[in-house]
Amino acid sequence: MAEATERELQQQKKRFRELAEKCYMQNVYCFTGFLGMAQLDCFYQAQSAFSHVPYTLFGGNDGCERQMVRFGSKEQLGYEEPFPIVCLELAPLQEKFAEELTHRDVLGACMNLGIDRSTTGDIVLFDKCAYLYCTETIAPYITEHLTKIRHTNVVCRLFDGEMGSLAPKLMQKEYQTASERLDGVIAKAYNLSREKSLLLFREKKIFVNGRRQENNSGAPKPGDVVSVRGYGRFIYRGVTRTTKKGKCNIMVEFYV
Repeated sequence: MAEATERELQQQKKRFRELAEKCYMQNVYCFTGFLGMAQLDCFYQAQSAFSHVPYTLFGGNDGCERQMVRFGSKEQLGYEEPFPIVCLELAPLQEKFAEELTHRDVLGACMNLGIDRSTTGDIVLFDKCAYLYCTETIAPYITEHLTKIRHTNVVCRLFDGEMGSLAPKLMQKEYQTASERLDGVIAKAYNLSREKSLLLFREKKIFVNGRRQENNSGAPKPGDVVSVRGYGRFIYRGVTRTTKKGKCNIMVEFYV
């Protein structure tokens, strides 16, 4: 995804302010579409302008990267309204002839339908099935028109299983670093040189808890979710022990 222009960022911030104000003045819940990392960072930049309006982030399941913002709360409005998110199951018509699909394959098939990216959230792959979080309003259109992904014919239907079964899986790994500096942690996590790690900061590809991070020398806190565009994301769990020579053994959990 190309970096948004300054004008686009300002328009996005204006839209956040409008939704927050509508919620506050009309006493109704207001929702954004699904937001990517850069858009979430834009939201956090704008949040001080509507700090009087409560909000919640959710993407359809625990651990989702693409999330909606819901302006409003039960305490403020006196009632609860769920996020307008559903999960679609994309299953091959004939499993034995189905290809091993990738996230890019599924996303490409969705975008070929001409729908807006903000109507779709995370894509989860299990075996030869894909699970797509999307808005309630776009779900019927996708269900009707998404019939093929690459060379695989698929059937698209609402997922009615346990949502917990689709939660992202975590893989735990331990590394030894000279310190907890974020650039060093990322270099170790993705087997990069320190120079390559620094370049990712300059290219604005590092996000911590949805906020763009440009300070490469800062230290993440235990529980922070670090997203690196083009590589993936992980939860930083902190130092497990310090060696006699002063090096840190750190624990991270990768989303897989």
